[in-house]
Amino acid sequence: MRLLFLIFCLVSFQAFSQSNTYIIGVKGDTLNRVDKKGLKQGKWVNHVDEIREEPGYEEEGVYVDGRKEGGWRIYNLSGDLIGLENYRWGNKDGLCQYFNPSGALVREEGWRAMNPDKQYDTLEIEDIDHLDTYHTVIVKNEGVAIKHGQWKYYDPSTGFIVRTQTYTLGKLENAKSGSSASKDTSATATKSLVKPKEVQDYEKKNAGKKKIRVRDGTVGY
Repeated sequence: MRLLFLIFCLVSFQAFSQSNTYIIGVKGDTLNRVDKKGLKQGKWVNHVDEIREEPGYEEEGVYVDGRKEGGWRIYNLSGDLIGLENYRWGNKDGLCQYFNPSGALVREEGWRAMNPDKQYDTLEIEDIDHLDTYHTVIVKNEGVAIKHGQWKYYDPSTGFIVRTQTYTLGKLENAKSGSSASKDTSATATKSLVKPKEVQDYEKKNAGKKKIRVRDGTVGY
């Protein structure tokens, strides 16, 4: 009995020394832990109240050194699952999905996280002459997530895709409404299609060769 008491005291002391605050969830889980440096760690549940006609919500997932990491789930205040998001370095990364309260898919988004600890990030582009070999393109890092990959909008009543957009490093490449591509010839739309300089330089260097493929890092559930 005395040995068990000493083990309990040791575990309690270690938990206290590694964390400033935490709560115990209904399942006995340690939640909303803040370490001695003031950084969020481990499993968290965030509650956001309704404000200025914006609906409130709750989200649950994992923090690593104060940054969201991995899969996060979003619920409305009635408890309905309305979102699945992926994070890396605290930024959205890969596939994110959003649902209406009935559970029907409304929208899918593609994101690429940028490492906030680096001044530049990289994009891997496949070598045209050597399959499964990639070249690294350096991209200026703004420290935030950028749109990358396909964005799909669904009719929740039928499940059909009503609009698709494709982004490359935040730049809109094309937009399709139903089965027909929509084209905008305005100066603003033309400007939005301009690719990053690093990507333009790479494509110019390889002009005339067969089409390259870009790996976008998108993941699914």
